[in-house]
Amino acid sequence: MASVFKYKDRWRAQVRVKGKNKSKLFDTRREATKWANEMEQAFERSACFGEAYQRPFADALRRYAKEVSHTKKTGHKEQHYLLTMAGDLDKAPDELAMVSLSELSARHFASWRDRRLKEVSAGSVLREWSMLSAVCKKCVTDWEWLQSNPMQNVQRPKVPKPRERRVMGDELERIVFCSGYDVERPPVTIVNRVGAAVLFAVETAMRAGEIVNLSWDDVDIDQRTLFIPVSKNGSARTVPLSKKAIAILEHLQQVKFPQNRCFGLTSRQLDSNYRKIRTMAAVDGLRFHDLRREALTRLAKKVDVMTLAKISGHRDLRILQNVYYAPNMADFADKLD
Repeated sequence: MASVFKYKDRWRAQVRVKGKNKSKLFDTRREATKWANEMEQAFERSACFGEAYQRPFADALRRYAKEVSHTKKTGHKEQHYLLTMAGDLDKAPDELAMVSLSELSARHFASWRDRRLKEVSAGSVLREWSMLSAVCKKCVTDWEWLQSNPMQNVQRPKVPKPRERRVMGDELERIVFCSGYDVERPPVTIVNRVGAAVLFAVETAMRAGEIVNLSWDDVDIDQRTLFIPVSKNGSARTVPLSKKAIAILEHLQQVKFPQNRCFGLTSRQLDSNYRKIRTMAAVDGLRFHDLRREALTRLAKKVDVMTLAKISGHRDLRILQNVYYAPNMADFADKLD
């Protein structure tokens, strides 16, 4: 049973359920009453769910990372985040991870949200939000560690404005120059092949992961196409190749790589070396994924929107329009006359 009463100049909230006691002081009666009701509900849920409900949220993060994350295509990133939050990767656990499941409530996630928004972008918080919500949902549906998902009662951060960054001026040429990629010499070094990947991304609008996983078995030089068996949305697609894209592939054929990979790169090698090359080229803020936007905007001048969606693999044309298509409206001015 919950009770709230005046204690000196503050308010004490006290909860007692089946021999369990807990109390706390607050500045206002409203805060004390809210906390008391939450604790009473938590005690009742704990009585129903037993010992598992006394676990810290960190246990749920660890279990999800071990049993679920590894089944996902990009699960290694999710697994790393969850284990870091749980305090398993040489870092102190996040304060949210230390809250017991019996006490976990919307206010804990609201506090986590507000804290993270001061540290990272809203986009990053939303990605983390999806991971934590999936953990809570699993606790409810399969593990019976929670009665309900507390994140459902917390307001999500606003979706950030889509990026509009495109290649400006001679940025692309500077990046390729700093990579040392040259059609006159075989691309034997990792840095050389990163330069080739940059040019290939602009020609094909392929994602970084799709480029590094590209196999010669999926390339048809004669038909000027390549096949992507599994993309980000889980669907396969065929990408047409420009003459420049074919030239890049033919250049890469001069060097053989393990697993029959076209570029002989891992995702980590591409990411880290692209950042280094970008810094050497004095290019600020151009992410590798921005090359996809650049490519689709260029392709939009050559093909209709449905064909563009087939090339990019987008099922939702709104995402294609709002996120990846960023034309310069000055280019269309003459067409209006």
